[in-house]
Amino acid sequence: MVIETATGEPLRMVLVVGVAGSGKSTVGRLLAERLGWEYQDADAFHSEAGRARMAAGHALTDSDRGPWLDAIGAWMGQALAAGRRAVVTCSALKRAYRDKLLAGHPGVLLVYLHGSRELLESRLAGRRGHFFPANLLDSQLAVLQEPEPDEHALTVEIDQSPEAAVAAVSSLLQGEATGGAGAAGRDGERALARDGPAASSSPTGASWRLVRGDQSAVVAELGGALREYAVHGRPLLDGFSAGSAVTGGRGQLLVPWPNRVGGGHYRFGGRSLQLPLTEVEKGNAIHGLLRWALWRPLARTDDSVVLGTTLCPQPGYPFLLDVRVTYRLEPDGLRTAVHATNTGTEPAPYGVGQHPYLTVGTDLVDSAVLTVPARYLLRADDRGLPLGRESVDGTPYDFRTARPLGDLRLDTAFTGLDRTADGRATVRLAHPSGRHGVDLWLGEGTRYVQVFTGDTLAGPERRRGVAVEPMSCPPDAFRSGTDLTVLEPGATHVLRWGLSPWGDA
Repeated sequence: MVIETATGEPLRMVLVVGVAGSGKSTVGRLLAERLGWEYQDADAFHSEAGRARMAAGHALTDSDRGPWLDAIGAWMGQALAAGRRAVVTCSALKRAYRDKLLAGHPGVLLVYLHGSRELLESRLAGRRGHFFPANLLDSQLAVLQEPEPDEHALTVEIDQSPEAAVAAVSSLLQGEATGGAGAAGRDGERALARDGPAASSSPTGASWRLVRGDQSAVVAELGGALREYAVHGRPLLDGFSAGSAVTGGRGQLLVPWPNRVGGGHYRFGGRSLQLPLTEVEKGNAIHGLLRWALWRPLARTDDSVVLGTTLCPQPGYPFLLDVRVTYRLEPDGLRTAVHATNTGTEPAPYGVGQHPYLTVGTDLVDSAVLTVPARYLLRADDRGLPLGRESVDGTPYDFRTARPLGDLRLDTAFTGLDRTADGRATVRLAHPSGRHGVDLWLGEGTRYVQVFTGDTLAGPERRRGVAVEPMSCPPDAFRSGTDLTVLEPGATHVLRWGLSPWGDA
């Protein structure tokens, strides 16, 4: 895989920057190990006089730093000229310092480690045997100029372990990225600034806006939900506004099970377990345990964000998972990947899904044209629990050939997905004109898809969008065991899906 920087150059070097205590050396070294690249710490280029000055509690001046930056830049140039790939760490507090290091060096990605003063102080207070004293932190923060939008930095939060920080960076560099690591937003818009009301006044917490060319997306802190996706200003998701609560599961992540668990009761590992009944009217546990949790940003660029949370052991699910979701705008649309790692000491039952509602601009979904490349459906009872698998042949649920939804009511799981050579199955929603629409592709980890026409939603939300829900397992998998993932300690499951717009603007 060839990873590109914002300039379109292949990525050949990573420059990790941040103030003292941000963990540059640890993160840089771990990242270099993960990539299999060379590692170089800028501290190695300090003169003895510079080290002594800092050890005595005196901050370096611009003139002190000049020769140091020249030496680092020269090393970077030599490494690039020799075709070596490397991770380099340097405080590079000012824009001018970073510009000096990056000048004439295409293919270098800037990674900025961001953290609060309190966290930085606590880290420096616990550091031993380093020439940089903790009392110089104020001088660094006083001159710090955080990266500006046109620097296309990948920002990483440091209130996580170094290993988790490197995993978040890698999600953007390797797992989900094939280009544009930090492409600029349209009209220079600062992507991933908090969008809309502050977390304290919004029912869904903070939110972050991603921008790439004519695409934009908004991700919410509550549930890590995908709130909006639009192309050329045309919404392709029937989402929710900044000041509104989430209804109908819109955009929510469904962890550690999608859909329903009948009665909330299941057996696993010789134990009888009872989940809270969150679909009270039908006596089911529905859509997992993280829909209403606050997910925090782990890493972000102009056009991508990684959010994460921890699912702690609790009644009905006594297992420990670290979960992160990556959203990234690519030239062909939005890519999503959900990683879950069992950080506990025993195997854990696991399933995952997500609940976006698609729209092609029609008032109701009746006239929208649907394609679902599935050979089987799961018949369900009046509680939404599967009764068995049936062929779609000869049924109203056969959407292998595109046709309008009409008045058909769908809350149906499909499987037996026909995939292309790249391993994807694609559900398409098209405008009645046939001139534009959106594809939702199902990639790694997606064995089922639930299609819901919103007939049970309240008032104006009814049949306004079509929920197309990627799922790793069918409804009630905790009880049936069908395609249920058993995550062994240390194991990770990945679910990938995405949105691709098509047609006229």
